Order: sequence, then structure tokens, then C-alpha cells
Amino acid sequence: MAESQSRYSIVERLTQKKLDIMSSKSNVKEDVKRKEQKIGKLKKELENWKKDIQEDIKREERKKILEIERVAQEFKNIKEQVNDTEKVFDEQIKAIESALKSIEEISRTYPNIQS
Repeated sequence: MAESQSRYSIVERLTQKKLDIMSSKSNVKEDVKRKEQKIGKLKKELENWKKDIQEDIKREERKKILEIERVAQEFKNIKEQVNDTEKVFDEQIKAIESALKSIEEISRTYPNIQS
């Protein structure tokens, strides 16, 4: 009976060892599968990040273009204002020169009256 218990215990230990090995084998396969999935996930994250960066670049580019257009319009407006202002000043100078000529003419034609 001791011999059959001994064989039984050897079979039991070997069977348990076999189950442990099979479990370890399964765990190794699961680890490989998890790593493979992690690689896929990281690749997907990288692609999403690249798309996000591209969108950010496009958004920033649009903002810069709009800023350039806004400043260019301001420049155009200021340039037009300068031209208009110069015309007003030129007209004022002409009016002053005309008034000075008139005064000069009056001074020549009328003698100085001193009291």
C-alpha cells in the first residue's frame, strides 16, 4: 500500500508540475500577447499624436495668416489716412500761401499808414 501511495504521490506531483508548466507556458503567451497589444496601442497613440500636431500646426498657421492679413489691412488704412492727411495739409499750406500773397499784394498797393 505504501508503494501505491508512493506512486500516487509521484503521479500527483508530476501532474501538478505539468499543470504548473502549462500555466507558466500560458502566462508567457499572455505576456507576449499583452506586449503585442501594447505595441499596437503605442503605435496608435503615436499616430493620433502626429495628427494632433498637424492640426495644431494648421491652426497656428491659420492664426498667423489672419494676423498678417489684419496687420496688412491696418497698414493699408494708415497709409490711406497718411495720404488723406497730407492732402489736407497741402490744401492748408496752399490756403496760407494764398493768404500771404494777398497780404503782400495789399501791402504793395496800399501805402503804409502810420499814426
